[in-house]
Amino acid sequence: MEARDQMLVRMYLVLALLAAVPLAIAGQMLRIQLGEGEMLRAQGQRQIRAVVPIPAMRGEILDRTGRALAVNVARYDLALDPEEEGFTEARARVLYERLARLTGQPAAYFRQRVARRKSPRYVVLWRGLSEAQKTEIEHWDIPGVILEPHFSRYYPYGSLAAHVLGYVGTDGRGLAGVELQYDRYLQGHPGRRVVQRDRRGVLKPMVGGEVVEPEHGQTLVLTIDLIRQTILEEELQRGVWEAGANWGTAIAMDPRTGAVLALANVPDFDPNQPTAASEEARRNRAITDRLEPGSTFKLVTAVAALEQGVASLDEVIDTGAGWAVFGGRMMRDVHAYGRISFAEALVVSSNVGIAKVATRLKRGVLYQYARNLGFGQPTWIDLPGEVTGTLKRPAQWSGTTLTSMSIGYEVDATPLQVLTAYCALANGGLLVQPYVVAERRTLTGEVVWRMRPDSIRRAFRRETAQQLLPVFERVVNEGTGKAAHIEGLPVAGKTGTAFKAVGGRYQSGAYRASFVGFFPADDPLVALIVVLDEPKRSIYGGQVAAPIFRRVAERWIGTFPKIAERMALTQELPKRPVRPVPSVIGQPMAVAATRLWAEGLEVSTSAMDPLLVARQRPAPADSVPLRTDVRLELAALDSLAPKMPNLIGLSARQAVYWLQTYGTRVRLEGHGRVVAQWPTPGAALPAEAYLRCQ
Repeated sequence: MEARDQMLVRMYLVLALLAAVPLAIAGQMLRIQLGEGEMLRAQGQRQIRAVVPIPAMRGEILDRTGRALAVNVARYDLALDPEEEGFTEARARVLYERLARLTGQPAAYFRQRVARRKSPRYVVLWRGLSEAQKTEIEHWDIPGVILEPHFSRYYPYGSLAAHVLGYVGTDGRGLAGVELQYDRYLQGHPGRRVVQRDRRGVLKPMVGGEVVEPEHGQTLVLTIDLIRQTILEEELQRGVWEAGANWGTAIAMDPRTGAVLALANVPDFDPNQPTAASEEARRNRAITDRLEPGSTFKLVTAVAALEQGVASLDEVIDTGAGWAVFGGRMMRDVHAYGRISFAEALVVSSNVGIAKVATRLKRGVLYQYARNLGFGQPTWIDLPGEVTGTLKRPAQWSGTTLTSMSIGYEVDATPLQVLTAYCALANGGLLVQPYVVAERRTLTGEVVWRMRPDSIRRAFRRETAQQLLPVFERVVNEGTGKAAHIEGLPVAGKTGTAFKAVGGRYQSGAYRASFVGFFPADDPLVALIVVLDEPKRSIYGGQVAAPIFRRVAERWIGTFPKIAERMALTQELPKRPVRPVPSVIGQPMAVAATRLWAEGLEVSTSAMDPLLVARQRPAPADSVPLRTDVRLELAALDSLAPKMPNLIGLSARQAVYWLQTYGTRVRLEGHGRVVAQWPTPGAALPAEAYLRCQ
């Protein structure tokens, strides 16, 4: 075969192969369409579909009256797509300069963020913009700007009730307080929305796309009252400062139900910026700090002694010279009290007297009564971080534990445990469970759960509480707690002063001072404990903690109508003074009204000058109270016989005005008010009258 024919064959072969390529492609397309079309179409739909979460709003936290203590506020993150059509260099310069004025950051900061972005079409420029800032940026109308909304937690009252509320993390989840304890109820459940993604990855709404609405978090209603909480924090802060203490804590409860009325710690922190405060400031010492309660624990010894019949309140105990040795360890009183009754030993807080009574008790008895009153176990308050305290079993006791424990040593308790024990004294012997959340509600306000207060157990008999109540009133009226006394309001309580143990050893000169009590003592509505750590002004609870109790109680009285009514003045109001009604008959209306007003009386008439007073009720010289309404009946000038009126006491201007109404000339001597006149009242009106004024 010639070379020319070979070339033609090759050319035709190549052309045939080239012609077969489209046929092969068409065949492959037909095969894919018929064999894999449905699968590929479904896969394509899945690729252009995207599921965008719809965040759920965290539930609000309200005080007992509905004031918002924790809310959600809208915040916006500002992002940018630098490749968006219309985003020119000139527009970029305008955007960066305006952002610099809005945020305080230099324009170069935003330019560098864009230049160093990892994604070609997305970069976050600023986070946490407010609603007003977001609106301003929208008005700029710059292409490529993306504003991404989200909710942020906000505490409108700052540090108020911070240790109760707690705070949330950057992910919106609770990290402390009720924010943590009730996080699963506050959090809610996010929804979702199906959207469409184009080839550039931009998300767009999809017609008919599935939407699952979020389930927003529940609202918590606390037992805390904003006003009472504010007062407690202010007075605790003042007390810590005046005493020179390291820290202080105070808790108030309704002794009948266990509802926490207020809880405060000093120092505190702002939950809007929790990381700005130290860990110590964020610590809720009311439930996390164990301390030896000191003399406030003497309640346990008194209850055990009375119920076991080993002592009576009027039994005389010899406290000697103010000291005694128990188990080889000396115990002292502040003063030498000599022979005093068991009740007086509680009133003056005699360590020796209480310890002598305790020696009559068996180990297991005192231990059991301490357990009954909640020591050595949690109170189960609905706040995170509570510790149980320490209460040694009788098998672990040493030779001094019985007498030491009887006065509040060799036992650790939280301030809340001590308060709960005194709530039992206030309510007649029932141990109640403290709580801070009263209700949970939906976003629409429907109550889905409500706390039903209940007692944990009966700690001691009601009769025992009735016996001890007057004794603890005497502590305030005549004993160590006199600084908590409030005139007109019965208060019962107990002071406490205890050595402070550091590293298992008592630190020289370091004490904790406390006062716990309740009011009104005969119908308790509030139980309150105050604890100060290492006060410098005085180590005694009666001198540094009791005054805080008193000031809080005095300021709280107005928030309890029942107590406020009881404290209101009962004496009768003074009777309204009475005075005789002056005669204004025959006087012009203007002069008559002025005279009556000057006497503290009211005037009832609708007419004015130039009419004269014809009659008046009440009648002249009648005695009436101040502010009595005197009704005047008027007549024309020519209807009454003109007589000289009594002008004594009127101003010179008023007297001249009256006389000139009848055309009488007036001769004046002096200035001021009329003290003498001629002619005398009732005489015929002359052509000329004489008036002396001064």
